[in-house]
Amino acid sequence: MPLTELDISLPQLRCFVAVVDAGSLAEAGRQLGMSTASVSKAIARLEQTSGVKLLHRSTHAVSLTQDGAQLIELAREVVRAAGDFSRSAGAQNLESAAGWVRVAAPVAFMRDVLTSLFSEFSRENPSIRLDLRAGNELVDLAKDGVDLAIRSGSLVRVPGHLQTAWFKFPWVVCASPEYLKGREWPEQPSDLAAHKLIGFRNQRTGQVRPWRFRQPGNAGDAVQVAPDASTIFDDGASAWKAVVHGAGIASAPLWLAADDLRAGRAVELLRDWRDADVTMNFLRRDRRLTPERVDTVIAYLRAHAPQLADLF
Repeated sequence: MPLTELDISLPQLRCFVAVVDAGSLAEAGRQLGMSTASVSKAIARLEQTSGVKLLHRSTHAVSLTQDGAQLIELAREVVRAAGDFSRSAGAQNLESAAGWVRVAAPVAFMRDVLTSLFSEFSRENPSIRLDLRAGNELVDLAKDGVDLAIRSGSLVRVPGHLQTAWFKFPWVVCASPEYLKGREWPEQPSDLAAHKLIGFRNQRTGQVRPWRFRQPGNAGDAVQVAPDASTIFDDGASAWKAVVHGAGIASAPLWLAADDLRAGRAVELLRDWRDADVTMNFLRRDRRLTPERVDTVIAYLRAHAPQLADLF
């Protein structure tokens, strides 16, 4: 009978080796934590599957047949290799709590949110090293060797990857008090035409991001406005700095604007016209392939999500 990889099971080989080494079915069963009958059935299935009689059995003893004597060392080698694999895998599992975690995130979010969060994380978790990669392109986790990507909005699901929500935030239209001094504040999106606007160009698409509004009291579709910008940046942090310095009005994610809004260095406009919140997501590989250290990073970030509630 031709053999395949699935014909012979490791538990059957363990029973075979244990019986030969112990000299009896009963003693082998005690060592393996099995009943004598279960050990006997395992040997019988091994002999039936292989088509080879391996043991002579009597009431009080067992002994190797000629074929069994030729195969016992090979069986021992397989059992030893399985034990080595199990011990090595166990050691790798312990080591998975430490080592490198590669995290990718948009440039502005890395600078304004993750840098401070991960500084504290590193102090609390010295055994975990962080490889932080700032970029506005959506990375291929497997291809680029990234453990965790942080991205906002809708993401195309990738087979073998998991997308989970972290926190929600709105985009807000803001200007500095310096810019607004002596100017009439906009009361509706159409009033923005009388102001200097600062645009943001998406590096991936090359398009200037439209501003989205939702009419007060209207739960329907958002109103999308293409800003007639006098200045355009392809880096969110730079665009926001221009706002704080009085260059004009911009639409920005609240996590980027929060500190300056709290400190009074910026003012939110058209508050009642805010669009629906956007979700910041974690994107990682299948949980079964996720080292413990990646779960540690995610748990820390969940516990330290940007505190935006007091600005609503």
